[in-house]
Amino acid sequence: MTRTNIWTVLTAGALATLAFDLFGQGLSPLLGYAKLAPVGLAQATIKTVFGAAPKGIGDIVHILNGLLIYSLGWVLVARPIQQKFMPKLHWGITAVVYGIGLWVFALYGIAHLIAGNKPFLGWTGITWVALWGHILYAVVLAAVIELKPRTQASTPLTV
Repeated sequence: MTRTNIWTVLTAGALATLAFDLFGQGLSPLLGYAKLAPVGLAQATIKTVFGAAPKGIGDIVHILNGLLIYSLGWVLVARPIQQKFMPKLHWGITAVVYGIGLWVFALYGIAHLIAGNKPFLGWTGITWVALWGHILYAVVLAAVIELKPRTQASTPLTV
């Protein structure tokens, strides 16, 4: 990893999280659809796991997941697997599949298995807004990373 790559991943994660929140908490309810509550889900998950959740921890978890964890999932897992097994597949298709994977992870793995909600939050309107929100997140994330100018000089990461 180079310093440039780290900043690209963080920038991509920030823009993707912004797109996810803008869509899920702003645009979707404006159009009459469900409003996402990723901070509430994160807060409830922490409370379920640890028995208590200090104020603000849901925000921190949501931001760090979008900024770093899910971004690294793209760079270190999803894209390398796609490049190894299907190198000619366009990154955009991989991004959509990655977004669907994030949706399954969030709504089944986290919301259901850990936080104790119904699987996929009971297949309500929020389920489908979350699906499109996670796909949007992944496509924005991948686009920022994949469309970065390749001529940009990279400075090796030094500690």
